[in-house]
Formats: sequence, C-alpha cells, structure tokens
Amino acid sequence: MTLSFFDQFMIPQLMGMPLIIPAMFFPLLLLPQTPRMLQNRMHTIMTYITQNFTKQLLLPLNLPAHKWANPLTSLMILLASMNLLGLLPYTFTPTTQLSINMALAIPLWLTTVLIGFRTQPTNALGHMLPEGTPTPLIPMLVLIETISLLIRPLALGVRLTANLTAGHLLLQLISTATLALLPTLPSIAILITMVLILLTLLELAVALIQAYVFVLLLSLYLQENT
Repeated sequence: MTLSFFDQFMIPQLMGMPLIIPAMFFPLLLLPQTPRMLQNRMHTIMTYITQNFTKQLLLPLNLPAHKWANPLTSLMILLASMNLLGLLPYTFTPTTQLSINMALAIPLWLTTVLIGFRTQPTNALGHMLPEGTPTPLIPMLVLIETISLLIRPLALGVRLTANLTAGHLLLQLISTATLALLPTLPSIAILITMVLILLTLLELAVALIQAYVFVLLLSLYLQENT
C-alpha cells in the first residue's frame, strides 16, 4: 500500500477513538514538576525561562492586561511543547490540525474583542474608522476594518498550521530522497543528510518561534482593547 506524505498529519486512533486530546496534553506531563522546596537544575532553568518570557511579554502591555500573564504564558508553554514533541519520530503534532489551532485562536481573539467592548467601547469602535477619514470613504473603510478584525483568528490559526505543516513535509521529502539515493549515490546522500540536519535545527527554531508569534499577536490584540 502506497502511503501519502500527508498521512503523517492524520489524527491517530486507538480502537476507533481519536487520540488528539492525549496528544495535546501529554507534552505537559514531560515538564519537570517538583515540590517548591525541592528545586533542581531543570526546574530552575524552566522557572528562569518562564519568568523572562513573561517579563518580555508584559513590557508593551497596559497595566489592566497584566492579569493575562498566566494564561498567555501557559499557552506559550503548551504550544511550544506540542510543536517540539511533534518533531520526534512516531509522534503526532496536534498543531498541524487547523481545527485545533482555530479552536485556540477564535475563543482567545473573541475574548480580547469582548474585553474591549466592555471596558472601553468608544475606543473599540474607534478602531473601525481612522481619524480624519473623508466622508465618502467612511462606509468602505468601516467594511475593510471589520473584515480585517474578523480575519484575525483565521490568520492566527492558518499561520501556525501552514508553517508547521510545510516544515514537516519538507523534512519528510528530504529524508525520503536520502533513503532513495543511499544505495546508488552514497556521497550525495551524505550531503543531503547534512542538509536534513540543518533543516531539523531550523524546524526546532520554527516550532518555538511560531508558538511565540501566536502568543505575541494575542498580546497585541489585548493591548488594543485594554
């Protein structure tokens, strides 16, 4: 049976039950969890990285938005752990599914919009129409700004899905070419293997960067509405 390159993005099943939920939360179980009085090196490194990320994330935000520090940091850790664990062999990356990314993007984006309409409705509606707009252009600009507002969650979900899917497909294509050339052209196969290692390192960086970009854009949306 010939397998498709896209079979790696199919949701695994066990006895007919989809394993998407365990695949989402299993990476968090791998993080070091020790009692507060029993610190080790790994726990200290994780605490240092988390504190510095939270500090950098909250620098451009207004004071009322600082209450979102824990949800945004937790989301960053969740996305980064799923992206990184999905690079291992015989694993599944939940963030390659558009449905999962949209399920994360839409509620969080909608929450930021509702916060804006609840706390500062005038400013939230003012984003729909730039100051000093000529009267004939008002209907068109309101329509454009409304579309740009509604397309934000789609951009969040599609960006994360497309980057991870493209990276995984590229790795699989190059690894398949390496195995095909190994018996006949071993020298070229070795060169391609070196390229594959470099792309793997690049994919590790992409996995972290895309998680950071997802959370950063959410924080920018939050800043506009607080």
